[in-house]
Amino acid sequence: QERGNLSTLASMDLQVWAGCLNRRRLSQYIFFQNWGRDIICSHLSYHSYFMIFLLYSFSSTLFPYRELLPKDFTVYTYSKEGKLQSEYPDVQDHCHYQGYVEGILDSVVAVSACSGLRGLVTIGNVTYGIDPMDSSSGSKHILYPLDNVKKEPTMCGVTTEGHDGEHAGENHHPSMTQLLRRKRAVLHQTRYVELFIVVDKEKFEDFGKSETEVREHMVQLANFLDSMYVMLNIRIVLVGLEIWKYENIISTDGGAGDVLANFVQWREKNLVLRRRHDSAQFVLKKGFGGTAGMAYVGTVCSKSHAGGINVFGKISIQMFASIMAHELGHNLGMNHDDERVCHCGASSCIMSSGASGSRNFSSCSAEDFEKLTLNKGGSCLLNVPKPDETYSVPYCGNRLVDVGEECDCGSPKECESDPCCEPGTCRLRSGAACAYGDCCKNCQLLPGGTECRASNNECDLPEYCNGTSQFCQPDFTVQNGHPCHNEEAYCYNGVCQYYDAQCQDIFGSKAKAAPNICFAEVNSKGDRFGNCGFHGHDYKKCSSWNAMCGKLQCENVKTMPVFGIKPAIIQTPIRGTTCWGVDFQLGSDVPDPGMVNEGTKCGTGKICRHFQCVSASVLNYDCDVERQCHGHGVCNNNRNCHCEAGWAPPYCETKGYGGSLDSGPPYNAACAPARLTSGLGGLGQCMLISRYFINVCYLSADSMLRLVVNANVVPAPSILRYRRGVHDTETGRYRGL
Repeated sequence: QERGNLSTLASMDLQVWAGCLNRRRLSQYIFFQNWGRDIICSHLSYHSYFMIFLLYSFSSTLFPYRELLPKDFTVYTYSKEGKLQSEYPDVQDHCHYQGYVEGILDSVVAVSACSGLRGLVTIGNVTYGIDPMDSSSGSKHILYPLDNVKKEPTMCGVTTEGHDGEHAGENHHPSMTQLLRRKRAVLHQTRYVELFIVVDKEKFEDFGKSETEVREHMVQLANFLDSMYVMLNIRIVLVGLEIWKYENIISTDGGAGDVLANFVQWREKNLVLRRRHDSAQFVLKKGFGGTAGMAYVGTVCSKSHAGGINVFGKISIQMFASIMAHELGHNLGMNHDDERVCHCGASSCIMSSGASGSRNFSSCSAEDFEKLTLNKGGSCLLNVPKPDETYSVPYCGNRLVDVGEECDCGSPKECESDPCCEPGTCRLRSGAACAYGDCCKNCQLLPGGTECRASNNECDLPEYCNGTSQFCQPDFTVQNGHPCHNEEAYCYNGVCQYYDAQCQDIFGSKAKAAPNICFAEVNSKGDRFGNCGFHGHDYKKCSSWNAMCGKLQCENVKTMPVFGIKPAIIQTPIRGTTCWGVDFQLGSDVPDPGMVNEGTKCGTGKICRHFQCVSASVLNYDCDVERQCHGHGVCNNNRNCHCEAGWAPPYCETKGYGGSLDSGPPYNAACAPARLTSGLGGLGQCMLISRYFINVCYLSADSMLRLVVNANVVPAPSILRYRRGVHDTETGRYRGL
């Protein structure tokens, strides 16, 4: 049976769960007619379509996609006077659906029945578009292969010669579904991207100055994104939308890099404080000479850099969805597929540098995302939307824990390997206390004090299970601006940023920062190997006071960089030393990791911020560790003391077990009374509670340790790491997968 042609599509029974589409210039298409009827079946409503075109027909049963919006989905606008306004629009008609073609494993469907039928149907490696006729009443539609949509050539700002050979045709490689089966050991945990979209004034006007039109298109967009990312076991939840109706809040002058820098700075100062989200994407009409967008790589969850910009010009919504999927992919750690051996079962993939309109992520993208998660990036993606946050009717099997559910392992097939959760009822199995979370093992809660997230470096902090929740505490770090590396650097977003460390990350353990003269001379050139970012489409020369924040310069290089993407390396001999720099050639839509890292100390009391050496006061560091933490701890990014072992939070002024109010107790609370008294009685009680977790109980005093050793209790096995959850500081609740 052939896959990916109209006859195959026409003969199939179509079962659908979410999406939307809009028509533009077509070179091939056919007409068909549909008849629709609403059906109510038990607790689940759906819509049935019967379609006829040429000599073929198929019926479709459309199930509402219920996780697309949270209940408190918020639309922000500004008045003419610039006053921020918010509203909670009623968009509860559930006209967005998603699903698959019955009988075809490698199929994805995303449609909207809001006004006629619009959507995407992917069979094998071919995607078709569905749109109502412009002049029809909604019963006549067009179906067409997306590859035949005439589109303007757009790129991510880089032209890579010879990369076509890296992506063989659709008939020579397995489909993405087959490829991802090999990755399920890593991608088995569902991730949730809480997405915020901002639309600029010019694009608002392009939609006829209609808030409703903007809102509908952005909801359709999120639906498309979700149908693409579900292949990677990533779900997209649109948590907010902001529309700039009267003026743009940031400057959109200059090049893509300038606009991106302006946007993420505005986001950090305003949006992050207003609405929780994992990534913010800026939608604007203005083009950048063929550059379709720009985003930071691997920065999802970052307060300062989790964002991207996306050009929505004269293209269809489905083409634009591919652009935003690409830029969001950069936030999720994905690099371009160019010059790598990548396969997605189609002629082009989403992370190709050219905006091709592809709906398929490649094997390279899956590996890039895997690396992000293995390097402990993207911890916020493990937040499962709370039952009262999910814009849906409770639906067992959607892998979201809805109101009235204790767990949700998905379909009966997916639940076969889940020992904790019952399929169909979404209740815990008999004897199970939990089903998921970093503090859940073998369907039981781990005892308090079990480390569930270790510290990565001196600017990161450990977190512990509290014994009553299956979820680990939120990921806390040392407050930005705290001195580190023997007070020669500052903590910044959980990392001690300094030149030597960055040189070693790129060139190996022997490398170190080059003399200042290297930075001054190389970065004054204003070319790809020495610059302070972009000014419009041109590289910006560094001034003498900003040179230390331009292209990184290293010396004592003994090894070449080992990356999936080959960087260009330049050696500049200056005054008896060789200055080494790199250009990763990731494209103009991706900031160059060969630039000096944000937060690096560039002088006394100064740090690098957006290629400028500015006062470290911008970090708002206000922790007096001697006064606030009595010299026995540091302040975390919640401005609470994290105490050293032997001192008790919240102020580290009395004896205790360390940690903070935020990190969870570094001891088993059930064992605490025994630890504060002497004798075997309390210890015996502690051992009775949890014999093989006794290692948690003997962390306090030396005398207790000796008693435990004398008792010949077998130490606990090493604790395996499972899924993470996040503590909501507003409600005091914990959330996780």
